[in-house]
Amino acid sequence: MFVPLHDTNELKYIRVQWVTISLIVLNVLAWLFTTFAPVEQAERASLGLGFIPALIFDHAVLDPSLVLVPEDITFLTYAFLHIDFWHLAPNMLFLWVFGDNVEDALGHLRFLIFYLLCAAAGAALHGFVTPQSEGPLIGASGAISGVVAAYFLLHPRVRVWVLVLFRIPLPLPAFIPLALWIAQQFVMLALNMDDAVSWGAHVGGIIAGALLVLVMRRPGVPLFDRQIVTPRAVHHKQSVPQVPARVE
Repeated sequence: MFVPLHDTNELKYIRVQWVTISLIVLNVLAWLFTTFAPVEQAERASLGLGFIPALIFDHAVLDPSLVLVPEDITFLTYAFLHIDFWHLAPNMLFLWVFGDNVEDALGHLRFLIFYLLCAAAGAALHGFVTPQSEGPLIGASGAISGVVAAYFLLHPRVRVWVLVLFRIPLPLPAFIPLALWIAQQFVMLALNMDDAVSWGAHVGGIIAGALLVLVMRRPGVPLFDRQIVTPRAVHHKQSVPQVPARVE
């Protein structure tokens, strides 16, 4: 539907989005390993680290030689694996554009916890929707969906440059593309349109992100851009008073 390119939303509390950058690096390294490793090793990583609902709900048993981590840990490990570059790239682009401001609003450690909880929630809803599935769920989409939901609640009026229909660059208030994207995930889950994509994981991440940002954001951080602290973030006819930035 759209590709995010850039937002005009400066950091207000942190100097550098270290957690966002680290998560991108970890995902890229994991993708490089599975891409250039022998096929057998890549398949073992997918089965041993991917989230398999049938294992969690005791409908199947994994060959002991393929077990890499306890089953419960796969609620998290699956989110660091990707099938190919075109699976990885959109997730990392969304994380790069939207993750820094969510990390800024939560703080480094809380953002890391937030990200992992959204990933776990995505896996949980995927498992609830397809409890007998023996195919491994992999990809950061559940966690990224949580980041998108949090950004939507924090900064709906911030201008985001997006590539509409993959060819038309437009600066839009964030709530327009993000609301459409979030609605699409729920519609696709309800219609069960494509078994190759886990819409349940997307929706699970969205729900978790929307709920968690309410309680995990820094004290005093407003929702819905009620307090504009960066003049370039949105454009108003009247001037907005400056609020000093805090750096941690």
